Amino acid sequence: MVCNVCGANPATIHLTEIINSQMMEIHLCEACAEEKGTDFKTHFNVADLLAGLSEAVGEETAERKVDILICPECGLGYEEFTKNGRLGCGACYDSFSKYLMPLIKRVQRSAQHVGKRPSRIPPEAEARHELKILQEKLKKSVLKEDFEEAASLRDQIKMLQEKPKAAKKAKNG
Repeated sequence: MVCNVCGANPATIHLTEIINSQMMEIHLCEACAEEKGTDFKTHFNVADLLAGLSEAVGEETAERKVDILICPECGLGYEEFTKNGRLGCGACYDSFSKYLMPLIKRVQRSAQHVGKRPSRIPPEAEARHELKILQEKLKKSVLKEDFEEAASLRDQIKMLQEKPKAAKKAKNG
């Protein structure tokens, strides 16, 4: 889509206004938007978001005198992560987990993945996933003092935990 003002640059800002049940759309490039005085940023930088959030978490932990953390795999320091919002490698998650988990929970609302799963998941992995879900439900029902539900969930958890044991006995036996 091309900018409605200059007609040359690609439109990156799309404004929609509805007045008296009539919709009006304006498409602007970044230069024309700045010229018109709109203060829109077109690029959402996740690294900047993480860096900003890590600063907020960093303020909380600064009071606890944070040790200087450095990833043993890539050498990235936690302080450097707070400045650029990017981790150096997969091991950084483990190295900085104490400070990353509150950050991840704040952004994702959970530290556990609850989205889509592969269609061909191994039965053992499926059982582990189902077990985790049931254990979470059990915790919630106990907190709500819904003990009948908790007892039912407890029984389901026991059955799930006994299935692999029974399968091993049948296989060995």
